[in-house]
Amino acid sequence: MLLSIFNGYAAEPLRIATIQPLSGAFALQGEEFVKQLHAAADRVNKAGGIYDGRKIEIVALDGKANAQESLLALKQATDSNIHYVISNMSSVVHALSDGVVKHNRRNPDNRILLINMDARDPALTESKCNFWHFRLNFHTDTELDVLTDYLAKQASVKKVYLMNQDYAFGQAVQKTSRKLLKQKRPDIEIVGDTLIPIAKVKDFAPYVAKIRASGADTVITGNWGNDLFLLVRAGSDAGLDVRYYILVGNVAGTTAGIGSAGAGNVWSLFPWHANADPNPYADFNQTYKTRYDSVENYDYIPAHRSIAMLTEAFAKAHNDDPLKVGLALEGMTHEGPEGIVWMRPADHQLIAPLYLAALTKAGQPGVRFDAEGTGLGWKTVYKAEGKEFVPPVKCRVERP
Repeated sequence: MLLSIFNGYAAEPLRIATIQPLSGAFALQGEEFVKQLHAAADRVNKAGGIYDGRKIEIVALDGKANAQESLLALKQATDSNIHYVISNMSSVVHALSDGVVKHNRRNPDNRILLINMDARDPALTESKCNFWHFRLNFHTDTELDVLTDYLAKQASVKKVYLMNQDYAFGQAVQKTSRKLLKQKRPDIEIVGDTLIPIAKVKDFAPYVAKIRASGADTVITGNWGNDLFLLVRAGSDAGLDVRYYILVGNVAGTTAGIGSAGAGNVWSLFPWHANADPNPYADFNQTYKTRYDSVENYDYIPAHRSIAMLTEAFAKAHNDDPLKVGLALEGMTHEGPEGIVWMRPADHQLIAPLYLAALTKAGQPGVRFDAEGTGLGWKTVYKAEGKEFVPPVKCRVERP
């Protein structure tokens, strides 16, 4: 309910919940995601708010990187009459998507719209697609289509080792990497394929020994957090000569976690990054770090898209009803620093550009900003336009 602005009161804000791991092994990442969302919302608020002048308020809830805990956080949101939820991490978003569908079926007057900021399991916009879920980033198959297309053109790539976390995202990286490498470069040999329990392994030396013994020159890994940091550091300590291709360079803590151990030999896919050209946030970058007490650059584009595209949808619908806003999001084109992105109506999959960037010493041409105070930054090697890598439609949402 809105308080009357004519009686001298400010309107109640439009609250958007974000369910993140705010405790446990991935708390750093969760906290930084929230800061990026806060900053994106504050920029909208400074420009006048949403269509009716209300401000956006971000409500952070702790999902603990766990599906059941995230469902409890979703219940907190619904009990608080919050109608918009932003989250990421594939296993969590799977649970939330199912929970939102059930909630909306039972509560047609109190519906929720789920914004998938960065959970990349393809099933979320394929076998599990539904009207109430919108993915505002590419999915794993698209990432790997871009990556394997690039690798297929590199004559130096002959032997690949797959190393992934044993959950939905990691399994998708494993499966799709195998499939696409075989299609595009059948001469490339998959010399190893390992799944590890997420956030459980403390010593990666045995895994590094396996990679060395396999003769791999390239490692493709969907690992993130400590499962990535410890892998790269252990490889550096052992003098392992491979190039790591990762998918999570934009996740908070990644550059600092990898550190000098990854300089020159860790390359990552990005939806966008601070050293991409153009960067309209360049002048805001240090202000962001100071104001929000962050060591990150203001470049986590999935968070910025989430707020910007919702704001545009509120204006287009001239309403904040989740059904009308969902219909407004369908088919939306949005222009950000990365270029034009498009929300495909059939399955609510965003079509967007992708960057491949190498971890490099900051200060060189193309590396204006370091990341996380490390003296290292990401340098664009290759940019793929979204229209060049459009995934097939495998599901069509049923509209209410």
